[in-house]
Amino acid sequence: MRMELRVCKHCYEGTHGDEGKTAITRDMVACAERVREYKDLIGLDSLYIAKVEEGDVGGAEALPATVAHIEGDQVTLADTQLVMEDGDGNLLVYPEPEDVLEVLTRNIDQISEQTRQDVTVELSVESAELLS
Repeated sequence: MRMELRVCKHCYEGTHGDEGKTAITRDMVACAERVREYKDLIGLDSLYIAKVEEGDVGGAEALPATVAHIEGDQVTLADTQLVMEDGDGNLLVYPEPEDVLEVLTRNIDQISEQTRQDVTVELSVESAELLS
């Protein structure tokens, strides 16, 4: 199985000015980095993390799937999503931050069952509220 997390680079860096979104975006990246560090324990082949900017064509590094939605008369590509590819080549795409965090934290829970190391990721208040 392969995974790819794509996040808005500006949200991650905090340049959009939305502190809550920045905290959640940073938490998603921190969780993905932890999962990537221990990926072998849960049978994950790879986990890519891409920080995309406006104008990037979906930002796909490894898995060619992009979520879009319509705003007015324009199609807008999602800048935050988690894409998973299973062993049969099926793609699952999670565009909502709540779902992304849920999937990643469940992976961390699976990892914690396989190691004695502390693999906990300290989540922000904003992310904790999303998951509650």
